[in-house]
Amino acid sequence: MPGLIRKTLQTGMRAPFPLLAACMLALCGCPAGRDGGTVAGRAAKAGILIINNAADPVSLDPQAVSGAVDLRIVSALFEGLLAHDPVTLAPVPAAARSHTLSPDGLVCTLRLRPNLRWSDGTPLTAKDFLFSWERILSPRLGAPNATLLFCVKNARAFYEGRVRNFSDTGFSAPDPLTLRLELEHPTPTLPALLCHAAWAPVPRHAILAKGGADTPGTPWTRPGSIVTNGPFLLAGWSAGDRIELARNPHYHAAASVRLNGVRFLTITDAAAEERAFRGGLLHITSSVPPVKVPPLRARHDPALRLDPFFSTTFIRVNTGVPPLNDVRVRRALSLALDRWELAGRVLRAGEIPARSLVPDGTAGYAFTPETREAGIPERADASTARRLLAEAGYPGGADFPVLTYLYNNQESSQLLAQAMQQMWRDVLGIRVELQSRDWKVFKQEVAAGKYQLARAAWSGDYPDPASFLELFTSTSELNQTRWKSAGYDEAIAEAARAHAGPGRNARFRHAENLLLRDAAIIPVVHNRNKFLIHPRVRNWHPNPLDIHPLQSVDFADKMD
Repeated sequence: MPGLIRKTLQTGMRAPFPLLAACMLALCGCPAGRDGGTVAGRAAKAGILIINNAADPVSLDPQAVSGAVDLRIVSALFEGLLAHDPVTLAPVPAAARSHTLSPDGLVCTLRLRPNLRWSDGTPLTAKDFLFSWERILSPRLGAPNATLLFCVKNARAFYEGRVRNFSDTGFSAPDPLTLRLELEHPTPTLPALLCHAAWAPVPRHAILAKGGADTPGTPWTRPGSIVTNGPFLLAGWSAGDRIELARNPHYHAAASVRLNGVRFLTITDAAAEERAFRGGLLHITSSVPPVKVPPLRARHDPALRLDPFFSTTFIRVNTGVPPLNDVRVRRALSLALDRWELAGRVLRAGEIPARSLVPDGTAGYAFTPETREAGIPERADASTARRLLAEAGYPGGADFPVLTYLYNNQESSQLLAQAMQQMWRDVLGIRVELQSRDWKVFKQEVAAGKYQLARAAWSGDYPDPASFLELFTSTSELNQTRWKSAGYDEAIAEAARAHAGPGRNARFRHAENLLLRDAAIIPVVHNRNKFLIHPRVRNWHPNPLDIHPLQSVDFADKMD
């Protein structure tokens, strides 16, 4: 899971009593499961991997989710045409056994594996993919990642209602095992895009049995109704407690799946999560309490992982509400933050102060804000921040209204919020109230625009600047800032049509400069993927996208 962050967001639901009781036993020095080893040990012997997901997913519909909390589970249930190699991140065959591109780069032909089936045994053919793509491009569904399909001819026009018939788009299926994508322009990132869950098939027969094809929120994803095509199927879902997956016998490569099942827990408190791990209740955590990272690093704890991460924590700014509709106020808020302090003394896990949205060096892309007017310093620029606030009519913070900062209730999010609250008070003399929400409510309020400032984090879905910068185009469902820029949209569109290289990256740099100059978002830190993992878990390879195909994961021969 590209971890947001896609991986790090948590809810405020309470852990179930048996789990808390086991944690207390661990704290008292009484090993859990003394009569047969730890819970994690017994699960490993049964081929069950236990992961703390830290929250219930918003949905298990691959076309309705965008966060890592959801995508980690969805990617185990649904398989797209291609997948990322977990070590190299190179696109490899998945539901499609091959893909070829025409010499002009405008037509992609994909050959499906023969005898693909849904988890209920129903045959899966090219028509299922066409149904899925028509569904995700339906405006009524409100799919957050529909824009990932806009590279196909007339996909955007269909989404916007300018083309009425799906048959007039560039999606077609010449036969049951062949898919043809006619592109708007050469798209260097297409193979990486095809790895995303947005391109995965969804089951027409299961969806229509519960409502309309493009009706949001129908219960087709619930146990007993959901039909999947990935290596695992949904075996159970207890809200606020756990989700159980079992091996899918109809998966095309079922014989190579090494686990018998996966259990996702929803422990929301980072300290309780660590106690559960130490007490033998799970194999992989979602995070590590920031205060614990330095001592764990100092003693070289073998369970600690601090992996590279293609991810940035930033602040979404609702630019449609006063006083945040004034760019001077937004820039003052940004310049008042000491990112070096936030990374090095608050989070303390190797995070990097973020002077841009896109992590530096991505696909040869480098953004050097110190040479541009949108420059964001590592240390606070208090004098400029105060001057901008005074120019906006609030000298010394006088008469400035109280702002609200919305964040999900995770420990690192709370620590960051409190530190920024203090910086805004000290530098600008303004008051910012903190509002904590569980993951689902947090997502709903941000999507509805019910916020002023809101924590955000994004982990790239593929290793390219577009994975970050396309979020803030005018048509993106994930923009959620009310900020729109014709110049930004044009630069992103030009980059999409350009060949890989300096010219394409220059267009991305121009777009990012516009975004940062207007301070529609405020970058904070580039993240580190920090978690605890049992040393006997195998094939959980470090990679910057935090992608770990669960069908490849297994255990060493012995498990304590």
